[in-house]
Amino acid sequence: MRIALAQSNPRVGDIAGNAAKILAAARAAEAAGADLLAAPELVLTGYPPEDLLLRRDFLDCVDQALADLAQQTPLPLVLGHPRRDDGFLFNAASLLRNGRVEASYAKHCLPNYRVFDEKRYFHPGSSDVVIDVSGLRLALRICEDLWCAELPLLASAASADAVLVLNASPFHRGKQAEREALLRQRAEASGVAIFYANLVGGQDELVFDGRSCAVDAQGRIFARAPAFAETLLYLDAETEAGTIRWRSPTLIPEPEPVAETYAALELGLRDYVQKNGFCGAVLGLSGGIDSALTLAIAADALGAERVHALILPSRYTAAMSIEDARAEAEALGVGYDIVPIDGLFQNYLQTLAPLFAGRAADVTEENLQARIRGSLLMAYSNKFGHLLISTGNKSEMAVGYATLYGDMAGGFALIKDCPKMLVYALARYRNRLGAVIPQRVLERAPSAELAPGQTDQDSLPPYELLDAIIQAYVEEGAGREDLLAQGFPAALVEQTLRLVDRAEYKRRQAAPGVRISPLAFGKDRRYPISNGFHAWNPHCLQEKS
Repeated sequence: MRIALAQSNPRVGDIAGNAAKILAAARAAEAAGADLLAAPELVLTGYPPEDLLLRRDFLDCVDQALADLAQQTPLPLVLGHPRRDDGFLFNAASLLRNGRVEASYAKHCLPNYRVFDEKRYFHPGSSDVVIDVSGLRLALRICEDLWCAELPLLASAASADAVLVLNASPFHRGKQAEREALLRQRAEASGVAIFYANLVGGQDELVFDGRSCAVDAQGRIFARAPAFAETLLYLDAETEAGTIRWRSPTLIPEPEPVAETYAALELGLRDYVQKNGFCGAVLGLSGGIDSALTLAIAADALGAERVHALILPSRYTAAMSIEDARAEAEALGVGYDIVPIDGLFQNYLQTLAPLFAGRAADVTEENLQARIRGSLLMAYSNKFGHLLISTGNKSEMAVGYATLYGDMAGGFALIKDCPKMLVYALARYRNRLGAVIPQRVLERAPSAELAPGQTDQDSLPPYELLDAIIQAYVEEGAGREDLLAQGFPAALVEQTLRLVDRAEYKRRQAAPGVRISPLAFGKDRRYPISNGFHAWNPHCLQEKS
């Protein structure tokens, strides 16, 4: 018995293209002697299809593609797709065999938290489905069903030999360890093997890491596909005295955490560029750590020839910043241009002088420089068809240390979910692969260079403390009192929480970017902009009129 798990990278909405990819995988699996091919959750539409699911013409195309696949597949095929039935829409896993849809399972547990919104579209299923393929009985499940403790146990009650789970499980740091721990627990509890087929690829903010895998009835991982790559994972079984034994292929080792994060960012950017038809990418290269890391990832993801950098110095830009920016581009083989902005800045100041008469210079003039840079970068993007990548990190996005229509300008914010300390770790990791970021960029104090002698720490707490507070407050839901109990200084806690809360209007206008944490700004965290609840105010619940 041989089962193939297709770790596929679909494009949302490209039903014909996705069907062609599934069919090619089926033919390859049949040539390799497989008895069954399993493809991931909603692979026919891509995941998440969002409000495309509300269109009748979209669902008509799904039905036609499913019928065509049933006629063309050279071996039994289980795949994920939306299914209409009696006026309801289901998230389904169907067996295509002998030219027809022979059996179909509807997902029971519909996730509706963080990035998931399935109850908006789907009706929950309630029936158990077990299919027979060459004498092997497989109970079908879909993604979240595995996290509902009672469902895998139904497989044992139905005398199934294994559970086949189709998944569209997005990546975040540490996610595979969570998955495999759950798989082991479920296999041990139900006494059957579990086969886990997962999507791979980038879809807007989400990245799917693949890592399709299998555990035997004792809960031992015996197969694992590579991370962040399309592949077919083959599971081979033999029967001895009525007992099924699964032979273990070479287990793909797990990458170190910083390496997997770097790979997720690469894949997320590459797929965003390719799936949206951009010919390349452009970014502003400042000589600082954020733009240096962004440039390296972009060059690795797309190839240096498809990336361009603009170095945009002002009167406040240090000479070493220009030197380091040039060194970064040259080390990676990326083309660049140096475009000084001081003349434009002076023109702006002269134009605005009558309006600003009698008022001292402040952050307004600092932001003007960022907005001039944003306009020049967007002009390059428009002229050459390059995606503009903004270079802000999660620490900056959290506290609003960014300029709307300035350094926030762009179509994709690659490292927007990477806290500052992670940015440094990723940069050091990239230098281990080949030194492309000058050492002094890793060592010098971060600065926006929008005023004389400016550093980030003039306005912000030290990044080591800031990142820890942001993680606790944003990702873990800790409040002011929780943070104080953890030993953070009260003034620092209140400053950080105030900045995070007040910056919501900026984040609402930020470009999408790769999600690599359990809770990212964007789809994960949806706070009102006009908001009277202030977590930083210890008296917010005791105020009297």
